[in-house]
Amino acid sequence: MTVTPKISINDGNLVVHGKTILTGVPDNIVLTPGPGVGLVAGAFIGASASDSKSLHVFPMGVLEDHRFMCCFRFKLWWMTQRMGTCGRDIPLETQFMLIESKDDTEGGNQDDAPTIYTVLLPLLEGQFRAVLQGNDNNEIEICLESGDSAVETNQGLHLVYVHAGTNPFEVINQAVKAVEKHIQTFHHREKKKLPSFLDWFGWCTWDAFYTDVTAEGVEEGLKSLSDGETPPRFLIIDDGWQQIENKAKDVNCVVQEGAQFATRLTGIKENAKFQKNGQNNEPGLKQVVNEAKQHHNVKYVYVWHALAGYWGGVKPAADGMEHYDTALAYPVQSPGVMGNQPDIVMDSLAVHGLGLVHPKKVFDFYNELHAYIASCGVDGVKVDVQNIIETLGAGHGGRVSLTRSYHQALEASIARNFSDNGCIACMCHNTDGIYSTKQTAVVRASDDFYPHDPASHTIHISSVAYNSLFLGEFMQPDWDMFHSLHPAADYHGAARAIGGCPIYVSDKPGNHNFELLKKLVLPDGSVLRAQLPGRPTRDCLFADPARDGTSLLKVWNVNKCSGVVGVFNCQGAGWCKVEKKTRIHDESPGTLTGSVRDADVELIAQVAGADWNGEMIVYAHRSGEVVRLPKGASVPVTLKVLEYELFHFCPLKEITSSISFAAIGLLNMFNAGGAVEQVEIHLASDRKPELFDGEVSSELTTSLSENRSPTATITLKVRGCGRFGAYSSQRPLKCTVGSAETNFNYDSATGLVTFNIPTAEEEMYRWPLEIQV
Repeated sequence: MTVTPKISINDGNLVVHGKTILTGVPDNIVLTPGPGVGLVAGAFIGASASDSKSLHVFPMGVLEDHRFMCCFRFKLWWMTQRMGTCGRDIPLETQFMLIESKDDTEGGNQDDAPTIYTVLLPLLEGQFRAVLQGNDNNEIEICLESGDSAVETNQGLHLVYVHAGTNPFEVINQAVKAVEKHIQTFHHREKKKLPSFLDWFGWCTWDAFYTDVTAEGVEEGLKSLSDGETPPRFLIIDDGWQQIENKAKDVNCVVQEGAQFATRLTGIKENAKFQKNGQNNEPGLKQVVNEAKQHHNVKYVYVWHALAGYWGGVKPAADGMEHYDTALAYPVQSPGVMGNQPDIVMDSLAVHGLGLVHPKKVFDFYNELHAYIASCGVDGVKVDVQNIIETLGAGHGGRVSLTRSYHQALEASIARNFSDNGCIACMCHNTDGIYSTKQTAVVRASDDFYPHDPASHTIHISSVAYNSLFLGEFMQPDWDMFHSLHPAADYHGAARAIGGCPIYVSDKPGNHNFELLKKLVLPDGSVLRAQLPGRPTRDCLFADPARDGTSLLKVWNVNKCSGVVGVFNCQGAGWCKVEKKTRIHDESPGTLTGSVRDADVELIAQVAGADWNGEMIVYAHRSGEVVRLPKGASVPVTLKVLEYELFHFCPLKEITSSISFAAIGLLNMFNAGGAVEQVEIHLASDRKPELFDGEVSSELTTSLSENRSPTATITLKVRGCGRFGAYSSQRPLKCTVGSAETNFNYDSATGLVTFNIPTAEEEMYRWPLEIQV
């Protein structure tokens, strides 16, 4: 028996599952079968050249008439999404690509044929990094570079991994796991320890103070949020706490939000702003951390540092730091990055240079820095400006080698000094780093929240969602801090509530919207975090909700007992390839209408369990509507720009022919369903069938007697407090919270049961609830 490979090159065509994806594949492109068997087998694309160079561009075939979505670096630090249909639409620095095609095998009915999703992952091989780009001939090109003119090659066998199937989320997941097995330099997110801070509300000092942060400012910020009953349990002391060169402000030195990009680190301890006058000559940082933990019940304190130490690295031969063998290095950016958005950080460093700790000494640097801050009670670090290292590979074996040295040292130091895998990776969207992280488990998923830039808010939400298709396989995406008192605050807050991400703000002390924060934060400071990285729904994968003027962005996630779909109008702004910056391209985007359905939540059948018949109760957060949705039906939604709606999909449990039930959750919380941790239905053992007179038209129009004996008891475990909601097709006989019976309201028109859950004294308390029907 002959087994036909699912991915092959035939007569100059790249054929995937019977569908031609690329035509005109050159002779120097080779295909090697990948790991895996049968339907999940992938393949590697390689290429060869006649001469050795440190940078090659290999055309690998023509792409036409296939919708695709890709994630590309629009500037050195960050990715965003781009959609297209042919090779010329593929931007420089594309690191992830998903292509849609219909299976047109002979004899198949076109309309019924399954859609095939093909993922392309450009990889690291040896000292080289591959990335994708397009040209004017509609060819996809592989750009292969070492970042060091002395490191050359004339070929690569495993430059791009190709994987395909009928479920796009499974295809991406399988592809990354196949690459993990092949290159063995990183681990998938599912193998990593998630730091505990993710489940607690946080405050970051950055947008509150920028680099002017002080010990007193930290105290003010924590007190201000706690006073409003949304206590932060997680604190990031961002840029501004370290010892750096005390240069006179250089008029030629670029400064943005207080950060002087060419400034270098001069010591590993805190600066004078944090040197509080304290007892026992305790370090000022230790006093700040102790005060946060003892007076404000903060559980986790992280501090900021750059991967190179500071923006401009470490000052060569600074007192006490001579042993790091720091030398000035001048960054050289790759042509792909230079062809997208120029960056003011790099302009500054190209002139002034960066103090680069020698790669053989960088573990000592991290270990001494981390050991010191850990001795002050710090629990982890936000490691920023990571991609700078790729520009400094000359003389160090190239960008991949230098990046890997730094990441291995960083992770070794974090493992030694912080027991909870305390690290947030930031400004780090390059594959050099992504494919070199074995333990880092949290990644900032897009460019910053910019409170003062109106162009940034809609593209922020859509970029995170699409970037998470790729990044979410490696780490838990972090949607960044935001301001609770801001015109777009609800929009940002709702997105973070369903993103599966940490939830933290950077409010200035006294500038808060507590009504909004209480939709995110419980009184004990915990949050109702969704289970997975939030990603676009299947029908959004190839639409362009930032630019096409017609599409809404839908983001799906799951909780333990339900699904959730957030819908956002993100139109009107995005990264412009002409002006090479993020800008508003439509000043007044229109009102858009779309719909949501149960199939938007990819894993809903898994959440619902084996006995689910496909019916749903849908609860809409903003409108408060409760809808009983038959299998396959949809709910319409209409939104203006910067508007959102959150739909909770709660599987309906059929208890008897006349009684159905679904738990919804805490109705006032953005992620209402995140409160419900367990639902069990216990049928009364001596239950007799109810007798009806006449014809039953529906459960809702036929009320059972309130004097009946209970048919079943539903027991639930629910975290949090406030207004709890569930659906019951019959008015419940009794509701109990803890061991106390409680009053409840029942709306017979919608089936909504509501009652109040009190605030628990214990942290993370799971209330036992009982509802008798």
